[in-house]
Amino acid sequence: MSERAFQEEELIEEDMGTPGREMRIPLLEELEEVVPHRITFVLVLSAFFAVCGSYVFGNAVSYSSPAESGIMDELGLSLAEYSVFGSILTVGGLLGALCSGKIADLIGRRGAMWVTDVSGIVGWCAIFLSESAWSLDLGRLLLGFGVGLASYVVPVYIAEVTPKNLRGGFVSLCMLVIACGMSMTYIIGSVLNWRILACLGTIPCLLQLVGLFLVPESPRWLAKIGREKDMKAALQHLRGKNADISKETSEIEGYIETCQQASEHRILYIFQRKYAKALTVGLGLMIFQQLGGLDAYGFYMSSILERAGASSTAGSITTAIVRLAANIVAVFLMDKFGRRPLLLVSASGACLAGFLIGLSFLLQDYHQSTDVVSTLTFIGIVVFSGFFSLGLGGIPWIIMAEVSEKSDFPNKCEGIGRKPRQYGQLVRFLACVLHLQLFL
Repeated sequence: MSERAFQEEELIEEDMGTPGREMRIPLLEELEEVVPHRITFVLVLSAFFAVCGSYVFGNAVSYSSPAESGIMDELGLSLAEYSVFGSILTVGGLLGALCSGKIADLIGRRGAMWVTDVSGIVGWCAIFLSESAWSLDLGRLLLGFGVGLASYVVPVYIAEVTPKNLRGGFVSLCMLVIACGMSMTYIIGSVLNWRILACLGTIPCLLQLVGLFLVPESPRWLAKIGREKDMKAALQHLRGKNADISKETSEIEGYIETCQQASEHRILYIFQRKYAKALTVGLGLMIFQQLGGLDAYGFYMSSILERAGASSTAGSITTAIVRLAANIVAVFLMDKFGRRPLLLVSASGACLAGFLIGLSFLLQDYHQSTDVVSTLTFIGIVVFSGFFSLGLGGIPWIIMAEVSEKSDFPNKCEGIGRKPRQYGQLVRFLACVLHLQLFL
């Protein structure tokens, strides 16, 4: 008998008394329950190609900041025309979010991501070839539609292809990759022309478009449309050739059965007293997130720095580095300290940074030293980006999903289950309109 077998026999005798066949069965069942699924190459590849959509999200949101001076000078746009260009991304995002669930259910998760890629490629090409404001706005609108669709389907696909013990870590990659997309756009945009920057924006779209042919469809969606054989094949491909998928297959089949038994509810059904707290918490955080100035700083950061007499290039690069570092730190702190403490720290820091930026422009109105104004503005924007990314940037979306789950929103499989996210996009759109009016 090998040493390992001898140790296992001793453990069985110690825990179960005398060894025997009947006493070993519970031990084996217990081991099967706690043994986690391993990370496979196909799973990593699937997550990688999916989060390319998150990179496009960050790339699109931050594009208007480094491209502002180049576009306005070359095409002769007024500030109002460029502000429309910057903000119309959110209009497209709202349209994409509102129909995201139906598209993902109709043509599948991969099919929905292909739609985002085509929309993104056409949008970036329209911006690259633009000679007037209308083509810029059309490209930005198409890009926003793809971003709104990706904001729903990318985390859904990743959640549906990953096992339970790995799901949280993999889904959190979405926010990290969005931050990477924003940071890289700020850095690259500070040294490259706006047309080249738009051309580079097509690369992650093309990468995802081709890469999705190499990865399986979501097993849950395949089960939902009755393709049980394909569902098992996709799940086996994701978990590994020798993995036991029987338990997970049963869970998916039970989930789909529950969804089919649930009836559709009207949108207004969730506006009941029992859902009031969940909606207040979720939507309230979304309102505070957007009204905190996220899009104002993201779309017009270069312009704000230049008006204060600070270097837009140095500010963009420093902000990109700080933002990326803060998102990485947030991934490790979120589960260790909890959502609420991190939100409080993030909101406090962002509030202090906003006060510094406001103070700097107040001093500018009173003709104070340019060095003081530029320094305060520079520090304020960097601090705001760091603290906002630490909590307010991603946690409201996570809490929105969590309160929807814990509050037992009706029919979470279809329709109503995705409404809170769509309401969040609506809040984002209204906040952008408000920022547009205030900025002008």
